[in-house]
Amino acid sequence: MKPLPITFQCGELKLEGLYFSLERQGPLPAVVVCHPHPLYGGSMHNNVTCAIADALVAVSMDALLFNFRGVGSSQGGYGGGVEEQKDIAAALEWLQGREGVDGGRLGLAGYSFGAGVALPVGCANERVKGIALISPYFENSPLDMLRGCRKPKLIMGGSNDDRVLPADVETYGEEAAEPKECEIIDGPDHFWGGYEGQMAESVAGFFKDIL
Repeated sequence: MKPLPITFQCGELKLEGLYFSLERQGPLPAVVVCHPHPLYGGSMHNNVTCAIADALVAVSMDALLFNFRGVGSSQGGYGGGVEEQKDIAAALEWLQGREGVDGGRLGLAGYSFGAGVALPVGCANERVKGIALISPYFENSPLDMLRGCRKPKLIMGGSNDDRVLPADVETYGEEAAEPKECEIIDGPDHFWGGYEGQMAESVAGFFKDIL
């Protein structure tokens, strides 16, 4: 499907996004999906984030992809993973106010850097009912946060990922508070080439179950 280009405010900054939605009777659940590292070519057009958006729409959920500050046409500059948390909160606020979206059934997903930035927002933001972390890259240890977060969580990695090691993903899954799911998919590296569909189907199934 062809997504709708949108813009939304984050403080004084204007950020760009892509809104994936089918014409249907609502209100229905929706998920914000966060892209990988801005300094290494990450954007909302990433293969992983787009696959997740398509899979969500296929199970009757809306999805919002957006560019963090300083990426594409989003204003501002790289914020070290801290200021980007404000971007996610603004995206959730925009999505909650969208006609046809059930503001009480919002999810948050992130890939690599996007997962690391999404976790603190998802744990703290009352709007977020579940969090999906795909090949999650964290600047600092996330274990205390994972142990304290009682929201449903999906933690997923690839068996051949040499950037976020499967053993680390398994540790995150073991240490995270319930409710949680941890999945290592056999085959993919960090970039998920050729495995996007399998990964995205698991993510969409997770959100379908909890939202």
